Amino acid sequence: MKVALASDHGGINIRKEIAGLLDEMGIEYEDFGCDCSTSVDYPDYALPAAEKVASGQFDRGILICGTGIGMSIAANKVKGIRCALVHDTFSARATREHNDSNMLAMGERVIGPGLARDIAEIWLSTEFTGGRHSGRINKITEYEGKHL
Repeated sequence: MKVALASDHGGINIRKEIAGLLDEMGIEYEDFGCDCSTSVDYPDYALPAAEKVASGQFDRGILICGTGIGMSIAANKVKGIRCALVHDTFSARATREHNDSNMLAMGERVIGPGLARDIAEIWLSTEFTGGRHSGRINKITEYEGKHL
């Protein structure tokens, strides 16, 4: 597995925690930044990471900003991305099993580093269950093909 990792200024600390987790899990990743303390625009980091996942260069992506909301909205504008905003472990498992999410967004101002690590680990290790959920994902993909 190869993961695209990115944050804006509001998610730097948790992004570094997640990078450490990826190292521990032996998962290859590329860090798309940012490393500044001044305010930056989250789309400048979310969109390049999402494009890399959508193109197949990366299998999944993890995005962090202050709330996770801006990053998830931006990522979901990229055709083929299913970015889930998650702040609990149940949702982390469910979004992989049921939604086949290929990107995860979290908010550093919402959760702490320990919970963020737990969420990311569960999300990275959970497989899509397919079955009835596949038809639902296919409907989204068909819609994207017609409207985006």
